[in-house]
Amino acid sequence: MSNDFKPTNVLIIGGTGTIGAYITSSLLSAATPKPYTTLSLFTRPGWDSDPSSPKAQLIKHWQSQGLNVVTGNVESLDQAGFTKVFEDGKFDTVISCLGRATLKYQPKIIDAAEHSQSVQWFLPSEFGTDVAHNEKSAQEPTHVGKLALRKHIKEKIQRLKVTYVVTGPYFDMWLYPTPGYEQAGGFVPAEKKAYIIGDGEGKVGFCTMWDVGKFVTATLRHPVQSFGKALKVQSFIVTPNQVLSEFQKQTGSEFEVLKTPLPEIEQLEDVLWDKKSDNPQPNPLATLVTLRRIWARGGTLYEKNDNEALEVKQEDLDSLGEGVRRYLAGGYKGETFGVKV
Repeated sequence: MSNDFKPTNVLIIGGTGTIGAYITSSLLSAATPKPYTTLSLFTRPGWDSDPSSPKAQLIKHWQSQGLNVVTGNVESLDQAGFTKVFEDGKFDTVISCLGRATLKYQPKIIDAAEHSQSVQWFLPSEFGTDVAHNEKSAQEPTHVGKLALRKHIKEKIQRLKVTYVVTGPYFDMWLYPTPGYEQAGGFVPAEKKAYIIGDGEGKVGFCTMWDVGKFVTATLRHPVQSFGKALKVQSFIVTPNQVLSEFQKQTGSEFEVLKTPLPEIEQLEDVLWDKKSDNPQPNPLATLVTLRRIWARGGTLYEKNDNEALEVKQEDLDSLGEGVRRYLAGGYKGETFGVKV
């Protein structure tokens, strides 16, 4: 691949998902010149069978902005099938936004890209927590799937260029407490309550979900600088106590603050992962609690992030204040991406 490579035909897989929708929307609304010639979405057949469904309305809205749609099933399509999809569409860049439940299908997709004649660049679904942050990262049960993919890529992928866009926790989602385990952190404005791990003075590096889309867009504008790298990007770095202050400032109310020591969170993890059992049956919410402990222990901090390398200016990113305002206005669960409700 030449050093003047620029994405032309880009395909997004999982582009209507929780973070994928932000990435798709951001790419479609990118300033001219856009970092691609065509943008396509890979989605299930029958997506438009119910025109009134939120997914159908969202995709129709995106189509009005220039999005192309390619249909197929991530679960059932085999490697050869994906290779055909890539070659038929002449896609040179693929962005995976698959969620945790479908990450197991990424190896066959990236293998298909490796063996295709068209795909040159692949961005795996690595948005979120840094699974290779420090020497303890490999022992975290939450990181197993993504670390397995990185190992697969290192051992099996030779021709394809790969870039990981590591965003850290999504601020919009971090604000929501884990149901039933609120002590692991979060804010409930309706009850004027704040749940904080530790003393609340530990810094955490966040990305808002809209900024994830901005950073992916910026990555496509800087292909050569991004090839073969795990880019660490962040909207802002703040402490839970600073977030609390912003909530109190914007609501004009004092919040009841409930703090839980980190050792108690670790004990809760052991229970949720069922570690003392001979046949562990982990609680589905164990992952959320473990991730919050990782973040509280500094698993999002670096000497320097890669914002500057992607030429993303701080003034173009969301602020803490904007993140809190968005949450108070309904949060990511109420986001419509421009679709008229």
